[in-house]
Amino acid sequence: MAATSLLPKWLSPFLRNPPSFPHTHFVKLSFLNPLDSPRRPKRPNLQTLHARNNQDHWLDIFDDGEDPDMEYGSLFSDGKQEEDPRPPDNPDSPYGFLKFPMGFNVEIAPLALKVRGDVRRCCCIVSGGVYENLLFFPVIQLLKDRYPGVQIDVVSSDRGKQAYELNKNVRWANVYDPDDHFPEPAEYTDMVGVLKNRYYDMVLSTKLAGLGHGAFMFMTTARDRVSYIYPNVNAAGAGIFLSQTFKPDTTNLSDGGYNMYHLMADWLGRPFRNVPRHPVPPLKVSISRKLKEAVEEKYKKAGAERGKYVVIHGIKSDSKASMQSKGDTDSLLPIQVWAEITSGLREIRPVFVIPHEKEREDVEYVVGFDASIVFTTTPGQLAALVNDSAGVIATNTAAIQLANARGKPSIALFSSEEKGNLFIPNAEEKNCVIVSSKTGKLIDIDVEAVKKALPAFDLSLALA
Repeated sequence: MAATSLLPKWLSPFLRNPPSFPHTHFVKLSFLNPLDSPRRPKRPNLQTLHARNNQDHWLDIFDDGEDPDMEYGSLFSDGKQEEDPRPPDNPDSPYGFLKFPMGFNVEIAPLALKVRGDVRRCCCIVSGGVYENLLFFPVIQLLKDRYPGVQIDVVSSDRGKQAYELNKNVRWANVYDPDDHFPEPAEYTDMVGVLKNRYYDMVLSTKLAGLGHGAFMFMTTARDRVSYIYPNVNAAGAGIFLSQTFKPDTTNLSDGGYNMYHLMADWLGRPFRNVPRHPVPPLKVSISRKLKEAVEEKYKKAGAERGKYVVIHGIKSDSKASMQSKGDTDSLLPIQVWAEITSGLREIRPVFVIPHEKEREDVEYVVGFDASIVFTTTPGQLAALVNDSAGVIATNTAAIQLANARGKPSIALFSSEEKGNLFIPNAEEKNCVIVSSKTGKLIDIDVEAVKKALPAFDLSLALA
């Protein structure tokens, strides 16, 4: 008894009455399983939390989610963030006075920057081409509305970067193809260094992340790392490096159509600490004056006048400047079909947009040498051309989205009715007429149905 009296009181009953091994029941020891100890609350079930957070077993198994017992309501944790209160940079200082990264200027940076989770600098890594980057514009506007004063940068491919001359909310746009599975080591490390040195508070990515892309975002040292992940086994290990993940239905995010980013937009606009839900704004583009003047010279040289022509976009070509979506590869028509469609235009001149100069000869041969042809490869020039037109007739390319963004009447040609409703929801409100093929192939489009919708342009011309 002398030896056992020196032991802690919670161990002595266990040693005085040891269980007999022949028995089938055992004593459940609290110190062997600290999670069941009465001295600390039980941790929530991981499977329940992961199901609630729309995650799966391939993600971080140590992520318990937010603490349900945490109480908010202080001055620093409620409401929207304010504009950056720091003094501006001193241009006369040769040492870069006040050029401190966010979070390191502790004398001036507000406490709410950390407590409330303010986002002063945000980077968006956007996968895809022109079409996918164009549909990301509402998410960028949502970020500006949700986080006042935020500075937004974009990392995209060389084709996708061209779309951001139409977005005034983007500060810098860098060229780096996130879809490249085998990037050059020098480019990879250089981009990691560039993103790390900008001290981002949040990094968003629309590329389906696995272990590699998750590690790439982790090395940026951003506080919040938000990304889509693969809906299959390729997402293994990504959740360890990411703060928030979204799992799409398919491996091609563009299959979601116009609302392909609805999971990310729903998370960004969520109600949070006395901030109401932010609705997703519609697609809008901004066109500079210099761009309008350059495009006006182009279409006037082709024989068209402002407000008296219709943009024809979607001519079949192997050029990368076709601006079609990855979710709808059957979205181009040969020039013979376009010539048959435009034969119904009377008072309005059709302007054929070609993505490459080699297509000019074919258009002149089929339509005629007096045809109005404009060679345009950038979305900015296409937007300026659409802005000065009376309307647009196009397949599922960026031209139809630009027409809806600028409020122009349009006729959209799709391979199926499902594709039309997916890429142009609420078409009547956008003054858009959808004509779909009955066979599921765009080449079998009903030309007569397209001609019946052409009088809409004559009405718009009369109103103008």
